Amino acid sequence: MKLKPWLIHYLQLLAIAGIAIFILLAISSSSNSVHALPEYSHRTSEACAVCHVNPGGGGPRTLRGALWAARGKADEVPVLPGVLIAPGVNDGAELFEIACSTCHGKFGEGLFGRVIANTGVKPQKIRTNILRGRLNSGMPSFEGMFTDAQLQALIDYTSALATGKAEIPPSQYPLESPEFKCSPQSPSLFCGGN
Repeated sequence: MKLKPWLIHYLQLLAIAGIAIFILLAISSSSNSVHALPEYSHRTSEACAVCHVNPGGGGPRTLRGALWAARGKADEVPVLPGVLIAPGVNDGAELFEIACSTCHGKFGEGLFGRVIANTGVKPQKIRTNILRGRLNSGMPSFEGMFTDAQLQALIDYTSALATGKAEIPPSQYPLESPEFKCSPQSPSLFCGGN
């Protein structure tokens, strides 16, 4: 039995409408919606990155964020004394990658956080920023989250990034330079266009 073209078209539209309704129902009935609420940051006087993996807030929580939510979202984020960010890690570059690269980039090039590479920031300023954080720019305090040796290794590495003296390993996946064979003067079948 061959279906008429108008019937096929009608069934296709009906299927698309059904899928759209299913998606809308799935989205609207989601009970785990995540909202980044900056008023929590203001209320707790903490940067979003204290409670969220994403420094901009919202999404998965850090351990402190999970405890804060479990305690009914109090006005203070619980402190985790003695909980280190990277137990047993003493290499400054590795500590930077674990604790800082999400915001500042793997080599201090800046992502959410400020650029560090080649800025000349002094070691004492780096220490202060790590220990106290910078609430206005969203950087949380890391006081008590590193051993003294870890903190010094992190400061030394960050200072080396700031002065341009850090040894940056070559990319593990270097890309070859692209070879462009097209130019406006020599268009061909394989160059540009749609």
